[in-house]
Amino acid sequence: MRKKMLVTGGAGFIGSNFIKYMLNKYNNYQIINLDLLTYAGNLKNLQEVEDDTNYQFVKGNICDRQLVEGLLKDGVDFIINFAAESHVDRSIKKPAIFVKTNIMGTQVLLDAAREYKIKKFIQISTDEVYGSLGKEGFFTEDSPLSPSSPYSASKASADLLVKSYYKTFELPINITRCSNNYGPQQYPEKLIPLMISNALKNRELPVYGDGLQVRDWLYVEDHCRAIDLVLHKGEIGEIYNIGANNEKTNLELIKLLLEYLNKPLSLIKYVQDRPGHDQRYATSFEKLQRELGWKPEYSFEKGLPVTIDWYLRNGV
Repeated sequence: MRKKMLVTGGAGFIGSNFIKYMLNKYNNYQIINLDLLTYAGNLKNLQEVEDDTNYQFVKGNICDRQLVEGLLKDGVDFIINFAAESHVDRSIKKPAIFVKTNIMGTQVLLDAAREYKIKKFIQISTDEVYGSLGKEGFFTEDSPLSPSSPYSASKASADLLVKSYYKTFELPINITRCSNNYGPQQYPEKLIPLMISNALKNRELPVYGDGLQVRDWLYVEDHCRAIDLVLHKGEIGEIYNIGANNEKTNLELIKLLLEYLNKPLSLIKYVQDRPGHDQRYATSFEKLQRELGWKPEYSFEKGLPVTIDWYLRNGV
């Protein structure tokens, strides 16, 4: 039986990987990709599927209620909401656009999902909504929300909206909260592609503060597999964290990149730390593994060389 899915933000890094993953795995999904094509959206990410009869691209804003409702009125089964402003540094400089897209845009989607009786709405969120961890322990789905940046605050707000539509209107939803993604085709404002780009051009690699901030790194294909499982097997109303047990300090990661690229450590330049910089993220995926049978397939030792090689072949 054919099913129709609206993927918002599908020209971005994670969204485009998810669309390709779904079209490669299933032949009974028709996917509509709604994306505004801001600076981080790139249709080149989807060249291999642009002629697929199960794929349709629509340029537009999730805040455009008329457009969203027009896409749903012919029958859409699922909404996967990747659409978001997502760069912390940009949120510090211009918080308003994060509030508009990440909160108000999500609310437009929720209203439309409710009106047109969507079978499941999946909100793609982030472990940053939990704030900063100490040296020990992991974020779980029950960890309190304590966002530090305008970006993470806007995502936490959207999560609460999504949860409220489940509680108040019984809208069938799931929320996923992932750790830092990496892999091919990521926009070069993010840490790994930015550092690769700078290193290849022999430019300085800026490191915030002492560089000892810890992040858990999740390969994007593993993330796509997790979303697929949540879509088909996730219990309605539940939140699922998606981590990888790949903790690295920023400095450790940058040194690994320089070693792989055969570039000198002298390219590292320490710069003033950004405001409200969280010290450590580490996300438990125990619930996802226990309930849905998911675990990451890519270790950092496997995923990082694949990622670097892609940028060497395709440019950054």
